[in-house]
Amino acid sequence: MALIRNSYGKGRVRVMRVARDSACHEVRELNVQVMLSGAFDAAYTEGDNSSVIATDSVKNIVNFLARDHVGAENEVFVGIIASHFLDRYPHVAGVDILASETKWSRIGVDGAPHDHAFTLDGNGRPFVKLAATRESRTLASGITGFTFLKTTESGWENYWFDEATTLKPTADRLFATAMDASWVWSGVPASYEKANAAILDAGLKVFATTYSPGVQNTMYLMGEAALAAVPEIAEISLACPNKHYLPIDLSPFGRAFDGQVFTPTDEPHGQIECTIGRG
Repeated sequence: MALIRNSYGKGRVRVMRVARDSACHEVRELNVQVMLSGAFDAAYTEGDNSSVIATDSVKNIVNFLARDHVGAENEVFVGIIASHFLDRYPHVAGVDILASETKWSRIGVDGAPHDHAFTLDGNGRPFVKLAATRESRTLASGITGFTFLKTTESGWENYWFDEATTLKPTADRLFATAMDASWVWSGVPASYEKANAAILDAGLKVFATTYSPGVQNTMYLMGEAALAAVPEIAEISLACPNKHYLPIDLSPFGRAFDGQVFTPTDEPHGQIECTIGRG
């Protein structure tokens, strides 16, 4: 039987690049697939792997090139990846790369774009919830999956340590979450749409401009700001899963971690919830 064609590589190489060479950080989050073709027939037909570049090595190459070219535009970056394989491995005849970007937009604070705080493009799904009887009605508004991050001014320290603790403290980490929030109306605002926007704006301003010692404290301060901004709500409930961006260990490749390259992960995640009222 003839082997007609073949290719192999690594998919879903998720990498967040953070350019921190100025106070104004740039973020580019990519999901990369790299597929190689060339003199690999023997691996299929003979079980001879001597020419095969391990898919784990393909992932490592994407990661350390991300560190070396942290500020490169996506089109430039995929060209760099392709050139690396073609220049280094003579038996690689072709490289096919698909890189899809998760887009982030800067949070606006007092009319100006923030240096290191961002929201996800096309963000969140607003909802309305009503419980009605003939005697009463309870109306709530909210949003699900409202995603935002900041690249600095966040830490996690001085927590409980025992034999189960492996997480290392840090005073500077990337903080990201996909928030579910709802607020209960006690009055009727002049405009629900504008009031809902004011609630989110107030919370995001706190998130962007206040150092976060932990998700718990940041959530509480965001809730306080929302209540202060819109007097027609009685309480606000927030649920903020940690969207972890894990530092990539590039020390095997002679590169130190300096807060520039991360692996985005979805599970497991921390889940933090609270409700703040006027009490």
